[in-house]
Amino acid sequence: MTAAAPAPAAAPGYAPGRTLPFRVEALRQLKRRRTLVMGLILAALPFVLIVAFAIGGGPDGSENNRITLMDTATASGANFAATCLFVSAGFLLVIPVALFCGDTVASEAGWSSLRYLLAAPVPRARLLWSKLAVALAFSAAAMALLPLVALAAGTVAYGWGPLKLPTGGALPAGDALVRLALATAFVYVSQLVTAALAFWLSTRTDAPLGAVGGAVGLTIIGNVLDAVTALGDWRAFLPAHWQFAWADALQPQLEWSGMAKGTAISLTYALILFALAFRGFARKDIVS
Repeated sequence: MTAAAPAPAAAPGYAPGRTLPFRVEALRQLKRRRTLVMGLILAALPFVLIVAFAIGGGPDGSENNRITLMDTATASGANFAATCLFVSAGFLLVIPVALFCGDTVASEAGWSSLRYLLAAPVPRARLLWSKLAVALAFSAAAMALLPLVALAAGTVAYGWGPLKLPTGGALPAGDALVRLALATAFVYVSQLVTAALAFWLSTRTDAPLGAVGGAVGLTIIGNVLDAVTALGDWRAFLPAHWQFAWADALQPQLEWSGMAKGTAISLTYALILFALAFRGFARKDIVS
């Protein structure tokens, strides 16, 4: 019986954990044009709303005698930041998440550089972890950019003051900042399903637009299904059902139940989709 051949030794100095470091991948993504364009769009939205309120004379909810978050937009910088979060959380903030996560692996395949990365050699799991970490970090930055710019622009335009609540009363400015940070964090967590969808699709296709568009399309379908009241309690299992639960943070007494349920649903779907992405990519034949 012949002895098994010894496994080939790794090249001197080669460490799989040091390949494709976070800093290198982050700089690559930061220099891309789509990153700059998306940042400019998010930063421009608050100024567009300020101009719209200036032209239209400010929001007015007196027609139906019902005060909404939009009606308090010009009460203070904090109110304006909350309004910007309200108008963008349902769709606009979905786009950067889908873009950053859907463009991860598919773009490398589209450029025919994926096989060369793996031949570097970068382990497949390491490549996915590095790209996913950068994509989630850029998505978090996009989530934070909009309310931060809105808070600064709103403070200049409408002054610094308490957060006027649509339900009555107000939160002191210091407490309002904490509540807005909590609301933004929940919006980010609720978008993890879109991120996971885009990332999974990115490992299945060589077309970045297909991964991005597929994730956005499935997110829209989730919103449509949530609007179908005939589904009854089944809607509670849809991530879209809890996407505006962050509004519970803007109540006189902080409500956790809706955000806790939404977080649990989002994390469950996201973890399953991330696991499918890693499992499928580990077995995939790379020809691009």
